[in-house]
Amino acid sequence: MPFPKDRQPGARSIKTLFALSAAALAIALPALAQQQPPVQSPATPAANAAANAAPANQYPGGGIGARTPEAATGKLASDQSPAAAGGGDESAVEEVANVSFAPPAATVEYPGWARRDLWSVGSLDPAELGLGDNGFGSASGAFLSTLMRRMDVPIASRWAHIALRDALLAKIHAPAAVNPVDWVAERAWLLLRMGEADAARMLVAGVDTDRFTPKMVQVGVQTALATADPPALCPLESGIRQYDKNIRQLVQAMCASLAGEPESASAQIDQARRYGRIGGIDLVLAEKIVGAAANTRSVTVEWEPVETLTAWRFGLAAGAGLIPPDRLIAAASPQLRAFEARAPLLTAQQRLPAAFVAAGLGVFSSQTMVDLYSSIYDSTDPDALPTSDSWQLRQAYIGKDPDARLAAIRKVLALGKGPLATEGARALAARAATLVTPDAKLAKDAPELISAMLAGGYDQAAARWIPAVNGMSNAEADRCWAMLALGAPSIGEVGSTRISSFIRRDTGPGRVRSALVVAGLAGLGRISQDTANSLNRRYGLGLGRTSNWTRIIDNAAARGQPGTVLVLTGTGFQSGSIDQLPAAHVYHALMALQRTGQDFSARMIAAELLSRT
Repeated sequence: MPFPKDRQPGARSIKTLFALSAAALAIALPALAQQQPPVQSPATPAANAAANAAPANQYPGGGIGARTPEAATGKLASDQSPAAAGGGDESAVEEVANVSFAPPAATVEYPGWARRDLWSVGSLDPAELGLGDNGFGSASGAFLSTLMRRMDVPIASRWAHIALRDALLAKIHAPAAVNPVDWVAERAWLLLRMGEADAARMLVAGVDTDRFTPKMVQVGVQTALATADPPALCPLESGIRQYDKNIRQLVQAMCASLAGEPESASAQIDQARRYGRIGGIDLVLAEKIVGAAANTRSVTVEWEPVETLTAWRFGLAAGAGLIPPDRLIAAASPQLRAFEARAPLLTAQQRLPAAFVAAGLGVFSSQTMVDLYSSIYDSTDPDALPTSDSWQLRQAYIGKDPDARLAAIRKVLALGKGPLATEGARALAARAATLVTPDAKLAKDAPELISAMLAGGYDQAAARWIPAVNGMSNAEADRCWAMLALGAPSIGEVGSTRISSFIRRDTGPGRVRSALVVAGLAGLGRISQDTANSLNRRYGLGLGRTSNWTRIIDNAAARGQPGTVLVLTGTGFQSGSIDQLPAAHVYHALMALQRTGQDFSARMIAAELLSRT
C-alpha cells in the first residue's frame, strides 16, 4: 500500500467569536488596524512588544515591536526621491541645453502575462480536496477574516488541523467584502499561528510584491522568520522601510551583506548599535547574519541573559544554523517547535524532537517522519545503528518475524513524550502498523495499532481489524470498537444496544468518551436522529445544546460552503484538551463536514478524538 498523500498534516469558550469589534489582547505582536474592504483605511500604531513566534489573534509586526504605518496605501512606494537631473551653475544655460541626457530608466513592471490573479491565490486544487469551485460561497470575507484572526490555536484535532490547512491553501476565489491581498495575508497569518511555515510561504509567494498591502508586508516578514530564511526579507525592503521602521536598518544591513556589500552592512550595523532602537541579542543575531553572509565578522551569540524566544530570535538563529538553549525551546509554543522541525540549516538529528511535536499538530505527515528517520539512519555510524531509534523503525518494517516487528513498533510508539509527541509517534508508526496481521490475541496492542493507522489515514487497513475486535471481550475491545465504528470507511448503522453497553462500561469522569462516540456516530449519520436523541436524554451527553456557532455552521453546510465549514470547525475546536471539547461542537462539525462532501476528514476527526481520550 503506498503512503497516503498527507493533506498537510484542546473547550475554550468561543464567547468572543462572533463579535466583530477588535479586542485589546495582551500579546507580543503589534497589530494592524482593520481595513474596510475592499478599500484600505489608515492603520493604527502597533504595540512595541517583541514578537512571539505564533501568538494568537493579532497581526504580526517585524518581530521586534515594529510600528505599523500611519496610513495604508494600495502599493508600496520607495521613500527615496529621484536625484536632480542636472548640475553646473546658472550661467551655463547654453552648455547645459546642448547636452544629450540619457532617457530616465523605465520603471520595472511585471508583464501582463506574468501577473498573478489576486483573487485566486493558492497552491492546491480545490476540486481534488472536495471543496468545489467556490468553497466560501456567499460568506462575508470580513466575517471569515475575523474568525481566522481570533482563532486560538492549536486546535484540538490533528485531522481538523490538516483539513483546515488544506482549505487555506486551496486556490479558491476570495469571498466578497474583503481586499484580496489582505485575504491572502489573513490566511497566511493563521497558517503561521498553526505552525505551517511552508504553507504560509506558498501563499505569500503567490502575490506580486509590488501589490503588497501593509498587512501583507508584515505577514511576509513573519513568514521569512518562521521559515528561517533571512534573505526572504530583502524583497520586502521597500515595504519594511515604510511600515516596519524598527527593523529597517538591521534588514538593510543583512541584505547589503547578502548582496556582497560588506562595508555598507558593517557601517549600518555600527550605526544601529549607536543610534538604533534595537539592541542586545536581537542586534547580535542580525550581526551574525551579516558576518555569515560576508564572512567578515566573527560574532559570538550569548543566550544567557535571554528569557524569551521571539520570532526574530528564532528566525535569525536558525537561519545562521544555531540552536537556542533547551530552556528557551522548552518554553516556546508548539507552533515554534514546528518551525524548528523544518529549519533547513539544522541537521535531522537536531530537528527530531521538534518533529514529533510538528507531527502531533498535523504539520508533519507520517511519510515526512519516516523520511526524517531515514536521513538519520543514513548518517548514523554503522556501529551505533543497532541501539538507535532509526534501527527500531527499520525493524518495524523488516524484522525477522511478526514478533520482532511488533516489538519494534511498540518501541517506536513509546518514543512520544507528551500528548502532541504521542500523536506524532503514532503517525511515525502508522505504515508499519498496517503490516501487522489482525488477531484477537493482540488485544493489548490493538488499540495503539489502530490509533496509529488512523493517525496516518490508513482507514481501510484499520477496518481489517473489525473481525478481530469482535472476538475480543475486554476494555481494549471497547476502545477499538469505538475508533472503528467512527473511522472505518464503510460500516452499517450501529445498533443502540452496542452503544449502550459501551456507555455503561465508561467509568471516565463526565463520560467524555461516551459523549464523543454518540456525537460522532450521529454527526456521521451512522445512527438515526431518534437513537441519538434517546441516548442523549438517557445519559445526559449534552448533544442538544445550541449556540450562535451551531446555527452558523449548520447554515454554512446547508448553503454548500465547505471552506466556510472548515473555518468554523477550527473555531469550534478551540480547546486546550479534548476532554473540554463540547460534544455538541463535535456533532455539528461532523454533520456539516459530512453534508459538504468531506466524509474522510469527518471520519478521521471523529476516530482521532476517541483515540486521544
